[in-house]
Parts: sequence; C-alpha cells; structure tokens
Amino acid sequence: MRSLRQCLIVLGAALAASRGLAAQEPGPETPALPLPLAPAADHVIVLLRGVEPRYALPEPLLLPAARAVKALYVNAWAFGSPKLRTLIELADSTEINAFVIDVKDDSGCLLYPSAVKTAQEVGATLCVRAKDARARLDTLRAHGIYTIARIVVAKDPLVAEHKVAWSVRDTAGELWRDRIGSAWVDAYNDSVWIYAAQLAEEAVHMGFAEVQFDYVRFPDEPHERLMTALFPGKHPGENFRAGVRRNVTLLKRRLAPLGVPVTFDVFGLTVSAEGDLGIGQVWEDFTSVADVILPMVYAYGYSWPNGQPYEIVRHALREALQRTTGLGAPRIRPYLQAFTLGRRKPRYTPFEIREEIRAAEELGIDSWVLWNPRSVYQRDCLRPYRAGVRFAQSVIGGVE
Repeated sequence: MRSLRQCLIVLGAALAASRGLAAQEPGPETPALPLPLAPAADHVIVLLRGVEPRYALPEPLLLPAARAVKALYVNAWAFGSPKLRTLIELADSTEINAFVIDVKDDSGCLLYPSAVKTAQEVGATLCVRAKDARARLDTLRAHGIYTIARIVVAKDPLVAEHKVAWSVRDTAGELWRDRIGSAWVDAYNDSVWIYAAQLAEEAVHMGFAEVQFDYVRFPDEPHERLMTALFPGKHPGENFRAGVRRNVTLLKRRLAPLGVPVTFDVFGLTVSAEGDLGIGQVWEDFTSVADVILPMVYAYGYSWPNGQPYEIVRHALREALQRTTGLGAPRIRPYLQAFTLGRRKPRYTPFEIREEIRAAEELGIDSWVLWNPRSVYQRDCLRPYRAGVRFAQSVIGGVE
C-alpha cells in the first residue's frame, strides 16, 4: 500500500504539472489579478477497483463536484471546432472546472448524431456540430472538466415544422411564429418534454455528468401576439404556470434513475416576480424540483445593465436567497454576463465580470456560469489555477 501511495503521488504530481492534453502553465510574465487564488475545488474521491492493490487503477478520473461549479458556456460550434482547445487551455490555467455545452440549441440541431427516433424523424441529426463528440468529451474528462449538457426544450423549429401536432398554431391553423419568425413547440404537450428527456438520457450515457434544460417556458411575446397562438396540448383548466410545472416534474421523474443532477435555466426576473411573467415560470415551482436552478440574473431589468454589474447581481441573488429560505431548495448557480449587452456602454471588460463574481461570492454563492453567446472569454476575469493542489489531494484521499 505504501508503494501504491508513492506511485499515485508521483502520478498526481506529473499530471498536476501538465494538467492533460492541452495544458498551459501561466508564465512568470502573467500579471497578478486583484482576485485571490481560487481555493482547491472539491473532487470525487478516486475509487479503486476490487483487485490486488498492485493492479489497482483510479476510477473515475478526477471529476469536480457539482456543488462548486465554475463554468463557461460553450456553444456547439465552439465545442466542435479547434476553438475547444483554447477553452481547455483556459480551464487548465484558471479556476474554471466545468463547461455547459449545447447538446440541443434553439435551432433544434444536435451536437452529435442521435439514436433518438424523434431526432431522426425531424432531421436534427442532419445538422450535427461535432461528429467526434465522444472523443472530445473524453478529452474534457482527462482534463478534469465537469461536463453539463444544455438542452433547449420549447424553442425547437425543427420539431415544430416536422411534427405539427406538437407545435403552437395560429388562428388560421398554420404554424405560429414569434417576432423573428421562429416556430415553437407547444410546451403543454407531454411529447415535447419526453423528447428532451430522451436526449438527456442519451447525453448522460455518452458521458455528460449533468443535464441542464433551457427554454422551459412559453414564448416571451407581447400579449397581443400570444392572443393569436393556439396550444393544442393544453389540459382542461390549465394555464401557462400549471403546464410548465407539470412537465418540469415529468422531466425530473423520468431522469431520476440516471442519478445525475437535473437543472433548469430560468429568467432572472423570476426571483422577484409575483406572477409567472407571462411565460409560465414561477421561482418556487423550480426550487421544489430542480437539483440546481440557474437564474439569468444579468437580464434583471436595470436600465443600465452594462454599467451596474455588481448591483444587478447582488440585488437579484439576494432576492433569490430570500425566496429560497426554508424551502429545502436546491443550490443557486447564476448565469453571469460575460459580453457587452447591445451597443450600450461601458463595454464589458474583466473588471465588470469580476464585479459580478464578487457580488455572488459575498452572498455565499460559489458556483456560477459565465455566458457569452460566442463562447469567447477573457483570461483576466478569472483567478489563476493553483497547480498541483487539486489532483494531489484527491489521490492521497483515495488510498486512505
């Protein structure tokens, strides 16, 4: 056992020095940041096979625990391109330990070829972004990056156009479309959510450690426009809120056997709204079901969103915590703005992003996701990674 411990410590030191396939050590010229070094992230203790110690292998390979997620949103194009290497290098050298990756985005297209029947019927497998997705996930796993599958539910023009019975219709019986011309599926319809659950199950079997559902709602269109929308899947007596609540519960129940966190993205204003915002989202309906709830707090209704990052995040998260008290609710993991919203000034820089992170951490929230639609992130907004600490602690803990 002593020799095994020594071997594992040596292995840990070697991997800590390189951190995998795309390691990038900050050089001596790296400027000091105003943020302190990131504390060592929690990891799953390395498990050993039930054989003689001299043949024992670590299993699995170093996954960060979901309760301390510091993530980047990675769109499907970035995941399937050489850009992924740059993002891995960023995670290797900073506090980032997770990626939120589009498995199905709001175009209805998928990340990888799917065996799910509905995906094949609507053509979602004809516009995949990464045919080598499994190999890319293996690379992320080797770098200790926690992978989260983002699946858009109600905004799916492919399903709406190919399965008309599942779609929102207009008063003439044609496909109803939002202000930018996109068709939506009917969020009252159980089949829409079952399709999302099937994709989530497939993603987990492929190697994703968590599933995250977005667009779990009805269209956010003006009332006059929604008056022209018909929802054939509506149950008698239901409203938008009841439809969302019923199907969010359906998702959680169907995915429970997988044993992975089931999480939901919601509008930032749900943390303070008294009603359902006209889209069916009520904060308590998610906190009573989700393992993690992700409010998009940067879209909180301030008139100067780019100029008040600290105030916006602190205000929104304080409201969220107050509404969550005593509910036995899940962890809150906010989406933080990492891009310049519109053409308004100031432009978003590392300072604004650090102010958002500071506001969250002052309230005791140590998990977050940085959101940039283009998946472009600035190194200087993140704390540098403390090489050697995470892996060595996990290895030593695994052979006690």
